[in-house]
Amino acid sequence: MKSKLILVAGALALTMPAVAQQATVPEIAGVPAAARQAAASIDPEKIRAHVRFLADDLLEGRGPGLRGGDIAAKYIATEFALDGLKPAGENGTYFQKVPLYAVHTEEDATKASLVPNSGTPLALNYGSDWVTKDQTGQESADLDAPIVFVGYGIDAPEYKWDDYKGVDVKGKILLVIVNEPPSTDEKFFKGKALTYYGRWTYKYEEAARKGALGVLIIHRTDLASYGWEVVQNSQSVEKSYLAGDPAATLRAASWIQLDVAKKLFALAGKDADQEIEAAGKPGFTPFELPVRLKAHVASRVRHYISNNVIAEAPGADAAPKQAVIYTAHYDHLGINPAMKGDNIFNGAGDNGTGCGILLELARAYADSSVRPPHGVYFAAVTAEEQGLLGSQFLGMHPPVPAKDISLDLNFDMINPIGVPLDIEAGGAERTTFYPTLEATAKAFDLAINPDHFPQAGSYYRSDHFSFARVGVPAFSIDQGTHFEGHDAAWGEAQAKDYNEHRYHQPSDEYTDAMDFRGNAKLARFGFILGWQASAMKQSVEWQPGDEFERPRKASEAQ
Repeated sequence: MKSKLILVAGALALTMPAVAQQATVPEIAGVPAAARQAAASIDPEKIRAHVRFLADDLLEGRGPGLRGGDIAAKYIATEFALDGLKPAGENGTYFQKVPLYAVHTEEDATKASLVPNSGTPLALNYGSDWVTKDQTGQESADLDAPIVFVGYGIDAPEYKWDDYKGVDVKGKILLVIVNEPPSTDEKFFKGKALTYYGRWTYKYEEAARKGALGVLIIHRTDLASYGWEVVQNSQSVEKSYLAGDPAATLRAASWIQLDVAKKLFALAGKDADQEIEAAGKPGFTPFELPVRLKAHVASRVRHYISNNVIAEAPGADAAPKQAVIYTAHYDHLGINPAMKGDNIFNGAGDNGTGCGILLELARAYADSSVRPPHGVYFAAVTAEEQGLLGSQFLGMHPPVPAKDISLDLNFDMINPIGVPLDIEAGGAERTTFYPTLEATAKAFDLAINPDHFPQAGSYYRSDHFSFARVGVPAFSIDQGTHFEGHDAAWGEAQAKDYNEHRYHQPSDEYTDAMDFRGNAKLARFGFILGWQASAMKQSVEWQPGDEFERPRKASEAQ
């Protein structure tokens, strides 16, 4: 297999057009000329070659644990080996095995009803009223448990907020509201910006930590920022979990329609709108409803192994400290056999582009005539589309302890449409590295855009978040909306066109018309940022009071 992959890679390389002139990289204080030269060698056509191969039909959409995903992992490992990078996976290899299981709810066999202490039970229709997953990976679950309303389901000491105070939720079903308490005060749940406390994934995790049996998240379109059909569609396919994940213990990780929640409160003699409003104000007290959830959840389960692919460019200082890690996910959605016509989700943009950047960064570091001050790691992670699972496993089992990783720089879905004049790096402002980012962006003639939709919580939806949650300062580097030769409206239109016509669709395919100069520019920018983080006298930290400062301090205390 390896020899065939090398031949394919070589054949692709032969088709690349020649680069007329090497790019220039601005002088940056503290970055040696040899490092700048290595960064300048980053070639858009080499990135193109990687994307062309990774998005080929041969790889069948790079589904994790499937043939195409395994080919992608072996291709990436082969490229690392050809570069001469040191294996940083398990047992002297480039691979880190990620144990996973996928759960598909059998909709026809799954039943549920809300049973009041007195009165007629309310049967729930699967799909239109509620959806659920048994996170444990068992094929059958029978539930009959009381329901406890815990408001937004948040325990946040830094905001003096505890929706669980004074109530025992072990073995019970929790009714929670999507999102977080409404606020315009940036010191209280960061105002309009969504914190991780507002993400539905947090609500499941916190409920599991408290020993709950299941969760019913109340969906409201105005709070969730997406309609019920998004929830319904996302639950109609299988969902993967990490084997042994202590946060995946719910027998019914569920959503319910707002209308269902209103009926549930009515069974308890209460008004849903009034209770939801009260839950967003200080002084809220959780309470048990005189209603039980009775349900049978049937699941189809698939156990599998997928791989993270990890390599190291050793630093001048061999001690495992102040490491930098670059990440990008290589998986995509695979094949949908039920779809007629083209049913391969090739994922050229998402995330062939990030992988191409990662591989070219790795080559540039490997070819540098001077070593970085400390070790630099490159990780192509799996199962991002399943919920950041590959990076979650890597964050739990990093190549060096989390306290010794100074910074994670992530690349995810960089649309190859030209040379950007601005960037987005949401979350960087939360770290002590931000002044360095600002100065370096200016040197590269890149403006920095703020997050246009902070209420969407995009920071928590890409692989850098898996490092942040274990305390490692982390953010993604993305292009903005201004490109050479175009105004911002053009860039916004390109992004809209991609989201509407290619994102998570079989049409996200490689074409020769793609312009990878911007990908190369962001890769050079990322190269210099990583070198600077490696060269700093002290490790990058979170700003005081940030929600990830606590896990950072906990890791440093170990």
